[in-house]
Amino acid sequence: MPWSSEQYLKFEDQRTRPARDLLNAVPAEVIARAADLGCGPGNSTELIAGRFPEADIVGVDSSSDMLDAAKKRLPGVKFRFGRIEEWSEPGPWDLIYANASLQWVGQHERLLPRLAERLSDGGSLAVQMPDNLAEPSHASLRTVAATPAYVAKLGKAIKLRSPLPRAEWYYKLLKPYASRVDIWRTTYLHVMPSHDAIVEWVKGTGARPFLKPLDEDEQTAFLAAYREELAKAYPALDDGTVLLPFPRFFLVATR
Repeated sequence: MPWSSEQYLKFEDQRTRPARDLLNAVPAEVIARAADLGCGPGNSTELIAGRFPEADIVGVDSSSDMLDAAKKRLPGVKFRFGRIEEWSEPGPWDLIYANASLQWVGQHERLLPRLAERLSDGGSLAVQMPDNLAEPSHASLRTVAATPAYVAKLGKAIKLRSPLPRAEWYYKLLKPYASRVDIWRTTYLHVMPSHDAIVEWVKGTGARPFLKPLDEDEQTAFLAAYREELAKAYPALDDGTVLLPFPRFFLVATR
């Protein structure tokens, strides 16, 4: 199942808020060169362009659909098709920004130092990653996937993402490359109109590996079972809305 910019942007305001919070933590007042790794449909790249209008910005993504949406949104920005772990444009970069993308990329112990080494003096590596694998929104995916109806097809999907290392691990990894490392964790409480809305949210990101191996009928049945699990985990409030806790991990390493 390819990434869908349309599905992703159904919740653009909620998805862009942590991207804005991450960018606000970047200390630089002036940026000449910036890279947005895993730029998606360009909503995060647009924030960078808005704050640093004179910057030369490049966006990188491995989804053609996402890049098509980004190019329409920001025709003046350079966009590249490619995998984050293979991105090799040399520095120095004043900002390397990765919002909600590196959780899909392994070997952070190698990747993050390689990125930090390409920063200019005073440049920042700014990263935000969902830290929600233990939350019911994602645990419920694994619960349904582990049932007899799906486990044969979805065994790999269950193991695709691993929990993030502890904050101390990231600090120790990046401190040799930075004069300052800021790390924090925030839980956003998204007010969702229904459990169906949570299903639509997760379909655009975390559920993709679970849906990809299934045919259309299996996807429909899987999502129905997933919704039942969500209803158990997130009781609806009196007005019918549902609060969706969404923990996210942030770091800004400045050289």
